[in-house]
Amino acid sequence: MKTIKGPGLFLAQFIGADAPFDSWDSITSWAADCGYSGVQVPTNDPRILDLDRASASKGWCEDWAGQAKANGVAVTELSTHLQGQLVAVHPAYDAMFDAFAPAAVHGDPAARQQWAVEQVRKALTASRHLGLTAMVSFSGALAWPYVYPWPQRPAGLIEEAFDELARRWRPLLDHAEECGVDICFEIHPGEDLHDGDTFEMFLERVDNHPRAKMLYDPSHYVLQQLDYLDHLDIYAERIGMFHVKDAEFNPTGRKGVYGGYQPWLKRAGRFRSLGDGQVDFGAIFSKLAAMDFDGWAVVEWECCLKHPEDGAREGAEFVKSHIIRVTERAFDDFAAAGTDRAANRRLLGLDR
Repeated sequence: MKTIKGPGLFLAQFIGADAPFDSWDSITSWAADCGYSGVQVPTNDPRILDLDRASASKGWCEDWAGQAKANGVAVTELSTHLQGQLVAVHPAYDAMFDAFAPAAVHGDPAARQQWAVEQVRKALTASRHLGLTAMVSFSGALAWPYVYPWPQRPAGLIEEAFDELARRWRPLLDHAEECGVDICFEIHPGEDLHDGDTFEMFLERVDNHPRAKMLYDPSHYVLQQLDYLDHLDIYAERIGMFHVKDAEFNPTGRKGVYGGYQPWLKRAGRFRSLGDGQVDFGAIFSKLAAMDFDGWAVVEWECCLKHPEDGAREGAEFVKSHIIRVTERAFDDFAAAGTDRAANRRLLGLDR
């Protein structure tokens, strides 16, 4: 068995205009001071990572990662959540998702998609330069407006959407293979890959590509009312990354899974800081240890109540307390009989 690495911290929710969140040097020092040993890094903010230089130069990557290491943290993975989202966008979301891309491609979905694809390619190359073996992304979505089957969906609509999604991602998965890097899709509402069924539909269309993996985040399953422990058993071989994020689901007579268009504070399903929600992390860490998951336990802080800096510091200790240092021997070795094959055959009555 293998011991999970951690704790790591996803930096996306913390990068900002003020110190210590406005530079690579200061934010990595802050993360180490909070108790983290690794950071997961978004690739869309040049204050933190120059993706063009990272994809062009292994030496630049070594210097960049070396600065973090000197501050006390390793780079766990790179993230292309926002760029991956733009690989596939339904026209209903064009105006809102333009904000994820440079102004030069706003209002031009084809140019925006081309930019997004190149960004993901660069992040995979940069991951190789950094010696990383996984990168997290969103799948994007063409079918999401039709997630609820009313009005009745025309025959073949969803199949066509997934055929196209696979067509767009297959070249990126092949580049990931060349780089030796898994693309771990965060299974997430708003993406066409939002649960096990949809992941399998995609996987079938990319011929079970070995680089198509999942990022496991139980909080998104709580909000969907999906069995997040059974999910681990089903997809053990495809889980390549792990976000440690808590959530709660408290339906009322007024609202349930869909949330009634309410703000996060008033929804039945809410993200919470670690330990404040309903996720059974003891069971999750036990299952991950038993299935030999040796990736990072990365805290993604999202909470509608608690201050982010408090959530970050508490999260580091929470993960430390849940990581299981796996045993190298069986608990009952003290009673071992020390038998051999001949003795075993005698015990079974096979040599009479």
